[in-house]
Amino acid sequence: MSTIPGSPARTGPAHDRTARLRLGYGTNGLTDLRLGDALALLADLGYDGVGLTLDHMHLDPLAPDLARRVHHTATRLDQLGLDVTIETGARYILDPRHKHGPSLLDSDPAARATRTALLTTAMTIAADLGAHAVHCFSGTTPPGTDPDTAWKRLATSLTPVLHAAQDTGIPLAIEPEPGHLLATLDDFHRLRALLGDPGQLGLTLDIGHCQCLEERTPADCVRDAAPWLRHVQIEDMRRGVHEHLPFGAGEIDFPPVLHALATSGYQGLTVVELPRHSHAGPELARASIEFLTRQGARPC
Repeated sequence: MSTIPGSPARTGPAHDRTARLRLGYGTNGLTDLRLGDALALLADLGYDGVGLTLDHMHLDPLAPDLARRVHHTATRLDQLGLDVTIETGARYILDPRHKHGPSLLDSDPAARATRTALLTTAMTIAADLGAHAVHCFSGTTPPGTDPDTAWKRLATSLTPVLHAAQDTGIPLAIEPEPGHLLATLDDFHRLRALLGDPGQLGLTLDIGHCQCLEERTPADCVRDAAPWLRHVQIEDMRRGVHEHLPFGAGEIDFPPVLHALATSGYQGLTVVELPRHSHAGPELARASIEFLTRQGARPC
C-alpha cells in the first residue's frame, strides 16, 4: 500500500520457485557511486536486485521531495529489472556524531521515537518500491541499562513499525548483529516471544555473522532460520572477528551455505554486504557475483 503522496506502488518481479538464488549487492558498499550509476552497474553485472540502504547519498529519507525521488527510483528499478530490499543501517543518518544513534534502546523516549519514525518511513518507501522486506537491527544496550529494560524498550519501539508492516504488507526483518542486544538467532526468538510471535516480524540472516559467533555452522543456521527468513546478507568472515570480508578472505565454506539457501524455500534477495569496501565497490561487485556463481549459486 503506497502512502507517500504522488508515488505509485511498484510491483516487484515474480519470484522463481526453483532451486536458484536471487543475488543482490548492497548500496552501502557502493557509496562512492550515485544511486543511478550503482543500479545500472548491478544490472549490467547480472544481479537480480539491490539492498538499498537509505542514506544521505542514496535516497535520503529525511531530505525534501521524497515522493518524487522514490517515484524516480521505482521507475529506474523497473527499467533495470531489479528487485529491492530496504536496509536501514546507515551509520549517521540520524545523528552526525554518534554511529547508529539514536537506537531503539536509547534511554531517552524521544530519541527512541526518532529511530522508530525512520523505520516507519522506510516501510512506506518499501511499499512504493515494491520491496520484499525492510531490514533493521536492535542497537547496542546503553551503559547502565539492565537487559530486561532493554528488551522492553526494543519491543515497545518496534510495535509501531510492526503496525506499519501489517498495513503495507512488507515484513520487518530484524538482523542479529554482533555486539547488539539482539545478537544471535536465539535472541531473535526471544523477541518473537516477547512480541507474541507477530506474523509481520521476520529475520535478516547475515551469513558472516553466523560464522562470527553462532555455535552452529552457517549452513545449519540457514536451515534453522528458514521459516522466518525475509532477507539474507552474505560475505566472508572469520570466527570471532566481526569484519565483513570479500569472498575468499575469510573462513566460510560457501557451497553448503548456498545449497541450504537454495533449498530452504527462501524467495528473497541474497545481498552481498561489504559496507567498508566502497572504494573498490565496482570491482568487488563483479568479483562477488563471479565467486558466488563458481561456488554453486545459480542466479535467476
